[in-house]
Amino acid sequence: MTTPMAGVPRDTDRRIGLLGGSFNPAHEGHRHVSLEALKRLGLDEVWWLVSPQNPLKSGADLEPLASRVAGARAVARHPRIRVDAPELALGTRFTLDTVRALRRAYPRARFVWLMGADILPQLVDWKGWRDLFEAIPIAAFARPGWSHRALASPAPRTFARYRLDAAKARVLASTPAPAWVFVPSRLDTTSATAIRAARPRRKTKAKGTTTIDKTAKSPDRSKDTEAQLALVRKTLDDNKAEDIVVIDLQGKSAFADYMVVATGRSNRQVVALADYVAEALKKQRGGYIPVEGKQGGDWVLVDAGDVVVHIFRPETRAFYGLEKMWAMEIEASAPKASKPKATRARGAAAKTAKPKAARPRAKKAS
Repeated sequence: MTTPMAGVPRDTDRRIGLLGGSFNPAHEGHRHVSLEALKRLGLDEVWWLVSPQNPLKSGADLEPLASRVAGARAVARHPRIRVDAPELALGTRFTLDTVRALRRAYPRARFVWLMGADILPQLVDWKGWRDLFEAIPIAAFARPGWSHRALASPAPRTFARYRLDAAKARVLASTPAPAWVFVPSRLDTTSATAIRAARPRRKTKAKGTTTIDKTAKSPDRSKDTEAQLALVRKTLDDNKAEDIVVIDLQGKSAFADYMVVATGRSNRQVVALADYVAEALKKQRGGYIPVEGKQGGDWVLVDAGDVVVHIFRPETRAFYGLEKMWAMEIEASAPKASKPKATRARGAAAKTAKPKAARPRAKKAS
Protein backbone atom coordinates (compact mmCIF):
# COMPACT_ATOMS: atom_id res chain seq x y z
CA MET A 1 0.00 0.00 0.00
CA THR A 2 1.39 3.41 -0.95
CA THR A 3 2.01 6.03 1.72
CA PRO A 4 1.90 9.86 1.42
CA MET A 5 5.67 10.09 1.94
CA ALA A 6 7.46 7.67 -0.34
CA GLY A 7 9.53 5.10 1.51
CA VAL A 8 8.13 5.84 4.98
CA PRO A 9 6.38 2.81 6.56
CA ARG A 10 3.00 3.42 8.18
CA ASP A 11 4.22 2.04 11.53
CA THR A 12 7.10 4.50 11.87
CA ASP A 13 7.48 5.84 15.41
CA ARG A 14 10.06 8.49 14.59
CA ARG A 15 10.11 12.07 15.88
CA ILE A 16 9.38 14.11 12.76
CA GLY A 17 9.34 17.85 12.12
CA LEU A 18 6.93 19.08 9.44
CA LEU A 19 7.99 22.18 7.50
CA GLY A 20 5.26 23.21 5.10
CA GLY A 21 5.25 25.90 2.46
CA SER A 22 5.38 26.83 -1.18
CA PHE A 23 9.19 26.56 -1.33
CA ASN A 24 9.10 29.13 -4.12
CA PRO A 25 12.02 28.77 -4.12
CA ALA A 26 13.56 26.57 -1.44
CA HIS A 27 16.61 28.24 0.10
CA GLU A 28 19.26 27.93 2.81
CA GLY A 29 16.87 29.44 5.37
CA HIS A 30 14.63 26.37 5.06
CA ARG A 31 17.63 24.11 5.48
CA HIS A 32 18.89 26.14 8.44
CA VAL A 33 15.58 25.85 10.31
CA SER A 34 15.52 22.12 9.58
CA LEU A 35 19.02 21.54 10.93
CA GLU A 36 18.25 23.66 13.99
CA ALA A 37 15.08 21.60 14.55
CA LEU A 38 16.97 18.33 14.30
CA LYS A 39 19.43 19.58 16.89
CA ARG A 40 17.30 21.69 19.24
CA LEU A 41 14.21 19.46 19.25
CA GLY A 42 15.98 16.10 19.11
CA LEU A 43 14.11 15.05 15.95
CA ASP A 44 14.87 12.01 13.83
CA GLU A 45 13.75 13.61 10.55
CA VAL A 46 12.33 16.76 9.02
CA TRP A 47 9.81 16.55 6.19
CA TRP A 48 9.48 19.42 3.73
CA LEU A 49 5.84 19.46 2.61
CA VAL A 50 5.82 21.33 -0.69
CA SER A 51 2.36 22.80 -1.16
CA PRO A 52 0.75 22.76 -4.61
CA GLN A 53 -0.77 26.18 -3.78
CA ASN A 54 -0.72 28.24 -0.57
CA PRO A 55 -4.37 29.20 0.13
CA LEU A 56 -3.27 32.60 1.48
CA LYS A 57 -1.04 33.56 -1.44
CA SER A 58 -1.51 34.37 -5.10
CA GLY A 59 -0.20 31.83 -7.59
CA ALA A 60 0.90 34.54 -10.02
CA ASP A 61 4.65 33.99 -9.55
CA LEU A 62 4.45 30.34 -8.46
CA GLU A 63 6.84 27.95 -10.19
CA PRO A 64 5.45 24.53 -11.26
CA LEU A 65 5.17 22.05 -8.40
CA ALA A 66 7.63 19.59 -9.97
CA SER A 67 10.23 22.35 -10.29
CA ARG A 68 9.77 23.42 -6.67
CA VAL A 69 10.08 19.84 -5.39
CA ALA A 70 13.22 19.28 -7.45
CA GLY A 71 14.69 22.58 -6.29
CA ALA A 72 13.91 21.78 -2.66
CA ARG A 73 15.61 18.40 -2.91
CA ALA A 74 18.70 20.07 -4.35
CA VAL A 75 18.79 22.55 -1.44
CA ALA A 76 18.00 20.03 1.33
CA ARG A 77 21.02 17.76 0.65
CA HIS A 78 20.75 16.00 4.00
CA PRO A 79 19.96 12.33 4.73
CA ARG A 80 17.47 13.26 7.47
CA ILE A 81 15.49 15.79 5.41
CA ARG A 82 12.76 14.32 3.16
CA VAL A 83 11.12 16.41 0.45
CA ASP A 84 7.74 15.55 -1.10
CA ALA A 85 4.29 16.95 -1.95
CA PRO A 86 2.03 14.64 0.10
CA GLU A 87 -1.01 16.91 -0.20
CA LEU A 88 -1.48 15.57 -3.73
CA ALA A 89 -1.89 12.04 -2.36
CA LEU A 90 -3.80 13.16 0.73
CA GLY A 91 -6.19 15.41 -1.19
CA THR A 92 -5.71 18.24 1.34
CA ARG A 93 -5.12 21.95 0.93
CA PHE A 94 -5.10 23.48 4.41
CA THR A 95 -2.44 22.84 7.08
CA LEU A 96 -4.90 21.53 9.65
CA ASP A 97 -6.31 18.97 7.21
CA THR A 98 -2.82 17.92 6.13
CA VAL A 99 -1.67 17.43 9.73
CA ARG A 100 -4.73 15.36 10.60
CA ALA A 101 -4.31 13.23 7.46
CA LEU A 102 -0.63 12.59 8.20
CA ARG A 103 -1.49 11.56 11.76
CA ARG A 104 -4.01 9.07 10.39
CA ALA A 105 -1.48 7.77 7.87
CA TYR A 106 1.31 7.46 10.48
CA PRO A 107 -0.46 6.93 13.82
CA ARG A 108 2.70 6.07 15.78
CA ALA A 109 4.83 8.98 14.52
CA ARG A 110 5.44 11.95 16.81
CA PHE A 111 5.03 15.07 14.70
CA VAL A 112 6.03 18.69 15.39
CA TRP A 113 4.96 21.59 13.16
CA LEU A 114 7.90 23.89 12.35
CA MET A 115 7.66 27.56 11.39
CA GLY A 116 9.52 30.84 11.50
CA ALA A 117 8.43 33.30 14.19
CA ASP A 118 7.22 35.63 11.43
CA ILE A 119 4.36 33.17 10.80
CA LEU A 120 2.95 33.46 14.34
CA PRO A 121 1.04 36.74 13.67
CA GLN A 122 -0.47 35.17 10.52
CA LEU A 123 -1.83 32.07 12.26
CA VAL A 124 -5.18 33.70 13.04
CA ASP A 125 -5.81 33.82 9.26
CA TRP A 126 -5.28 30.06 8.93
CA LYS A 127 -8.28 27.77 8.71
CA GLY A 128 -8.89 26.22 12.16
CA TRP A 129 -5.78 27.73 13.76
CA ARG A 130 -7.03 26.93 17.26
CA ASP A 131 -7.61 23.33 16.23
CA LEU A 132 -4.09 23.24 14.78
CA PHE A 133 -2.65 24.04 18.21
CA GLU A 134 -4.79 21.21 19.60
CA ALA A 135 -3.67 18.80 16.87
CA ILE A 136 0.14 19.05 16.90
CA PRO A 137 2.99 20.51 18.98
CA ILE A 138 4.45 23.63 17.34
CA ALA A 139 8.00 25.03 17.28
CA ALA A 140 8.56 28.65 16.17
CA PHE A 141 12.12 29.68 15.32
CA ALA A 142 13.47 33.23 15.72
CA ARG A 143 13.36 35.47 12.65
CA PRO A 144 15.03 38.88 12.39
CA GLY A 145 12.73 41.73 13.30
CA TRP A 146 9.73 39.59 14.16
CA SER A 147 10.23 37.82 17.46
CA HIS A 148 8.96 40.38 20.01
CA ARG A 149 5.97 41.38 17.91
CA ALA A 150 5.28 37.76 16.98
CA LEU A 151 5.14 36.61 20.59
CA ALA A 152 2.70 39.43 21.39
CA SER A 153 0.31 38.46 18.56
CA PRO A 154 -3.10 36.85 19.24
CA ALA A 155 -2.29 33.17 18.55
CA PRO A 156 0.66 32.80 20.96
CA ARG A 157 -1.16 34.93 23.56
CA THR A 158 -4.20 32.65 23.35
CA PHE A 159 -2.06 29.57 24.02
CA ALA A 160 0.45 31.27 26.32
CA ARG A 161 -0.05 28.82 29.18
CA TYR A 162 0.92 25.91 26.91
CA ARG A 163 4.29 27.41 25.97
CA LEU A 164 7.31 25.37 27.00
CA ASP A 165 10.58 26.94 28.05
CA ALA A 166 13.18 26.79 25.27
CA ALA A 167 15.39 24.69 27.54
CA LYS A 168 12.73 21.95 27.34
CA ALA A 169 12.50 22.00 23.53
CA ARG A 170 13.74 18.41 23.22
CA VAL A 171 10.62 17.04 24.94
CA LEU A 172 8.22 18.90 22.63
CA ALA A 173 7.72 15.96 20.23
CA SER A 174 6.65 13.76 23.16
CA THR A 175 4.39 16.39 24.74
CA PRO A 176 0.65 16.09 24.00
CA ALA A 177 -0.84 19.07 22.15
CA PRO A 178 -1.48 21.86 22.78
CA ALA A 179 2.20 22.57 23.38
CA TRP A 180 4.54 24.99 21.68
CA VAL A 181 7.98 26.49 22.07
CA PHE A 182 9.77 29.58 20.81
CA VAL A 183 13.36 28.72 19.85
CA PRO A 184 15.76 31.73 20.00
CA SER A 185 18.35 29.83 18.00
CA ARG A 186 21.15 31.08 15.77
CA LEU A 187 19.57 33.05 12.93
CA ASP A 188 19.58 32.73 9.18
CA THR A 189 18.71 35.77 7.09
CA THR A 190 17.63 34.13 3.84
CA SER A 191 14.17 35.01 2.54
CA ALA A 192 12.27 33.52 -0.41
CA THR A 193 10.64 36.93 -0.93
CA ALA A 194 14.07 38.57 -1.19
CA ILE A 195 15.28 35.88 -3.60
CA ARG A 196 12.28 36.41 -5.86
CA ALA A 197 12.70 40.18 -5.66
CA ALA A 198 16.33 39.86 -6.73
CA ARG A 199 15.42 37.84 -9.80
CA PRO A 200 14.98 39.64 -13.14
CA ARG A 201 11.36 40.80 -13.28
CA ARG A 202 9.04 39.52 -16.00
CA LYS A 203 7.12 41.90 -18.24
CA THR A 204 3.85 40.77 -19.78
CA LYS A 205 4.09 41.16 -23.56
CA ALA A 206 0.79 39.60 -24.53
CA LYS A 207 -1.67 37.21 -23.00
CA GLY A 208 0.11 33.96 -22.22
CA THR A 209 3.62 35.22 -23.04
CA THR A 210 6.29 36.95 -20.98
CA THR A 211 9.67 38.54 -21.54
CA ILE A 212 12.54 39.10 -19.12
CA ASP A 213 13.02 42.68 -17.94
CA LYS A 214 16.77 43.04 -18.34
CA THR A 215 16.82 46.42 -16.61
CA ALA A 216 16.26 44.76 -13.21
CA LYS A 217 19.63 44.12 -11.60
CA SER A 218 20.52 41.30 -9.26
CA PRO A 219 23.00 41.96 -6.46
CA ASP A 220 26.63 42.05 -7.53
CA ARG A 221 28.37 39.79 -5.01
CA SER A 222 31.80 40.36 -6.58
CA LYS A 223 32.47 43.67 -4.82
CA ASP A 224 35.19 43.79 -2.23
CA THR A 225 33.87 42.50 1.08
CA GLU A 226 36.25 44.64 3.11
CA ALA A 227 34.99 47.75 1.32
CA GLN A 228 31.40 46.75 2.15
CA LEU A 229 32.31 46.24 5.78
CA ALA A 230 34.11 49.59 5.98
CA LEU A 231 31.13 51.37 4.40
CA VAL A 232 28.68 49.73 6.81
CA ARG A 233 30.75 50.69 9.84
CA LYS A 234 31.25 54.25 8.65
CA THR A 235 27.53 54.70 7.86
CA LEU A 236 26.49 53.39 11.27
CA ASP A 237 29.06 55.52 13.04
CA ASP A 238 28.20 58.68 11.08
CA ASN A 239 24.53 58.25 11.96
CA LYS A 240 25.10 57.81 15.69
CA ALA A 241 24.62 54.06 16.02
CA GLU A 242 25.85 52.78 19.37
CA ASP A 243 27.94 49.80 20.47
CA ILE A 244 28.96 48.65 16.97
CA VAL A 245 30.41 45.13 17.00
CA VAL A 246 31.86 43.18 14.04
CA ILE A 247 31.87 39.36 14.18
CA ASP A 248 34.25 37.62 11.77
CA LEU A 249 32.47 34.60 10.25
CA GLN A 250 35.00 33.76 7.56
CA GLY A 251 35.43 30.01 7.39
CA LYS A 252 32.76 29.56 10.09
CA SER A 253 29.53 30.31 8.21
CA ALA A 254 28.28 29.69 4.69
CA PHE A 255 25.95 32.69 4.51
CA ALA A 256 28.27 35.63 5.25
CA ASP A 257 31.86 36.66 5.98
CA TYR A 258 31.00 39.30 8.58
CA MET A 259 28.12 40.06 10.91
CA VAL A 260 27.74 43.61 12.19
CA VAL A 261 25.63 44.28 15.29
CA ALA A 262 24.64 47.79 16.34
CA THR A 263 22.13 49.58 18.57
CA GLY A 264 19.66 52.39 17.91
CA ARG A 265 18.10 54.28 20.82
CA SER A 266 14.52 54.04 19.50
CA ASN A 267 12.42 52.18 16.93
CA ARG A 268 12.62 55.21 14.65
CA GLN A 269 16.41 55.35 14.83
CA VAL A 270 16.72 51.59 14.25
CA VAL A 271 14.69 51.86 11.04
CA ALA A 272 16.53 55.01 9.96
CA LEU A 273 19.93 53.37 10.49
CA ALA A 274 18.85 50.40 8.37
CA ASP A 275 17.70 52.75 5.61
CA TYR A 276 21.00 54.67 5.70
CA VAL A 277 23.00 51.43 5.46
CA ALA A 278 20.87 50.02 2.63
CA GLU A 279 21.05 53.27 0.66
CA ALA A 280 24.82 53.51 1.07
CA LEU A 281 25.25 49.91 -0.12
CA LYS A 282 23.03 50.52 -3.15
CA LYS A 283 25.21 53.48 -4.16
CA GLN A 284 28.36 51.42 -3.70
CA ARG A 285 27.36 48.22 -5.48
CA GLY A 286 23.89 48.63 -6.96
CA GLY A 287 21.26 45.92 -7.02
CA TYR A 288 18.65 44.85 -4.50
CA ILE A 289 19.48 45.10 -0.78
CA PRO A 290 17.09 42.95 1.32
CA VAL A 291 15.91 44.63 4.53
CA GLU A 292 13.74 42.78 7.07
CA GLY A 293 11.99 43.88 10.26
CA LYS A 294 11.18 47.52 9.55
CA GLN A 295 7.53 46.94 10.48
CA GLY A 296 8.41 46.45 14.15
CA GLY A 297 11.53 48.56 14.41
CA ASP A 298 12.98 46.71 17.40
CA TRP A 299 15.27 44.55 15.26
CA VAL A 300 16.05 45.27 11.60
CA LEU A 301 18.34 43.24 9.38
CA VAL A 302 20.18 44.45 6.26
CA ASP A 303 21.60 41.70 4.03
CA ALA A 304 24.57 42.96 2.01
CA GLY A 305 25.52 39.46 0.94
CA ASP A 306 28.94 38.95 2.47
CA VAL A 307 28.13 41.41 5.27
CA VAL A 308 24.95 40.98 7.33
CA VAL A 309 23.88 43.87 9.58
CA HIS A 310 21.65 43.50 12.66
CA ILE A 311 20.37 46.74 14.24
CA PHE A 312 18.55 46.48 17.58
CA ARG A 313 16.91 48.56 20.24
CA PRO A 314 18.95 48.16 23.48
CA GLU A 315 16.51 45.88 25.32
CA THR A 316 15.97 43.66 22.26
CA ARG A 317 19.70 43.30 21.75
CA ALA A 318 20.19 42.38 25.40
CA PHE A 319 17.35 39.85 25.23
CA TYR A 320 18.76 37.92 22.27
CA GLY A 321 22.47 38.25 23.04
CA LEU A 322 23.36 37.66 19.40
CA GLU A 323 27.07 38.28 19.91
CA LYS A 324 27.26 35.77 22.76
CA MET A 325 25.28 33.22 20.75
CA TRP A 326 27.64 33.47 17.80
CA ALA A 327 30.71 33.50 20.03
CA MET A 328 29.53 30.21 21.50
CA GLU A 329 28.87 28.76 18.04
CA ILE A 330 32.31 29.83 16.81
CA GLU A 331 34.04 28.47 19.89
CA ALA A 332 32.19 25.17 19.57
CA SER A 333 33.15 24.81 15.89
CA ALA A 334 36.80 25.82 16.37
CA PRO A 335 39.39 23.04 15.82
CA LYS A 336 40.76 21.50 18.96
CA ALA A 337 44.26 22.67 18.11
CA SER A 338 43.20 26.27 18.69
CA LYS A 339 41.97 25.71 22.23
CA PRO A 340 45.39 25.98 23.95
CA LYS A 341 45.32 29.74 23.26
CA ALA A 342 43.09 30.26 26.25
CA THR A 343 45.32 28.00 28.29
CA ARG A 344 48.42 29.93 27.29
CA ALA A 345 46.64 33.18 28.14
CA ARG A 346 45.76 31.86 31.56
CA GLY A 347 49.34 30.65 31.96
CA ALA A 348 50.70 34.08 31.07
CA ALA A 349 48.32 35.69 33.51
CA ALA A 350 49.43 33.27 36.16
CA LYS A 351 53.07 34.23 35.58
CA THR A 352 52.32 37.92 36.08
CA ALA A 353 50.11 37.38 39.13
CA LYS A 354 51.56 37.85 42.57
CA PRO A 355 52.69 34.54 44.02
CA LYS A 356 50.75 33.29 46.98
CA ALA A 357 52.58 33.24 50.25
CA ALA A 358 54.05 29.83 50.92
CA ARG A 359 52.47 27.94 53.72
CA PRO A 360 54.86 27.13 56.57
CA ARG A 361 55.57 23.44 56.69
CA ALA A 362 54.76 21.64 59.88
CA LYS A 363 57.83 20.44 61.70
CA LYS A 364 58.21 16.76 62.00
CA ALA A 365 57.89 15.39 65.45
CA SER A 366 61.23 14.41 66.82
